[in-house]
Amino acid sequence: MPKETFLIRSLPVSLCFLLITPFPVHLETGGKENRVSQENHYYFSSMTAIEKTSLNKHAKQFVKTYIRQNRTELYSIRQRSRQPFSTIDSIFRKYKLPLQLKYLAVIESELKTRAVSRVGAAGPWQLMPQTAQILGLKITNTRDERTQYDKSTKAAALYLRDLYSEFGDWLLVLAAYNSGPGPVYQAIRQSGSRNFWALQSYLPAETRGHVKKFIAAHYYFEGCGSETTLTKMERMAQEAASGRSYCKNDYFSSIVISL
Repeated sequence: MPKETFLIRSLPVSLCFLLITPFPVHLETGGKENRVSQENHYYFSSMTAIEKTSLNKHAKQFVKTYIRQNRTELYSIRQRSRQPFSTIDSIFRKYKLPLQLKYLAVIESELKTRAVSRVGAAGPWQLMPQTAQILGLKITNTRDERTQYDKSTKAAALYLRDLYSEFGDWLLVLAAYNSGPGPVYQAIRQSGSRNFWALQSYLPAETRGHVKKFIAAHYYFEGCGSETTLTKMERMAQEAASGRSYCKNDYFSSIVISL
């Protein structure tokens, strides 16, 4: 389901990141000057931290560029993310999905319930009408359940779970969420690989950017990666080396203490 993503000046971007805590920290704002100061703090902290973080070679420069060009918008989303993230987390726990998948809603709609794309995708998860109805959502002239956080998130959870059962790799799931499974299977056949970084050039440009924007948003809010930002092989190697611990960055801990 190709669709227009909302996160800012569409730049084919890769991994961006920062925020330092797994859940947004909401500081008191004391006017424009303080907001700018906070925004700058997260920006410069993230730009420094990225140099100390090991990222996929395909993505590091994308991260820095994305942060630089979208710093104001990302900060604004972060400041109003508490309630949406709380709703998403509770539903994803029920469906046994990685909670970090909530950052997909950041790049799809900037967490906005009334977001609508030029091709008809709507709601925080930007579901197309046919897909939404297959997932059990009601769409009428007076009611569109895609705009309701709880119902649309349940539908997105079902779709993500089904895609993971199909692909077994979160980066491929994210690609399929954007383009549909068809183009992903075609890219697998053409490349002879199921590694996103090896097959990405065979995907539509929008889909390549979509996956990289997710990784970017993940690093912005978490300050590190997770199983959702790795290929299947990368995840297996990580788990073999250190179990399921994906975030061991003492630098981010030091930033948290300094806030």
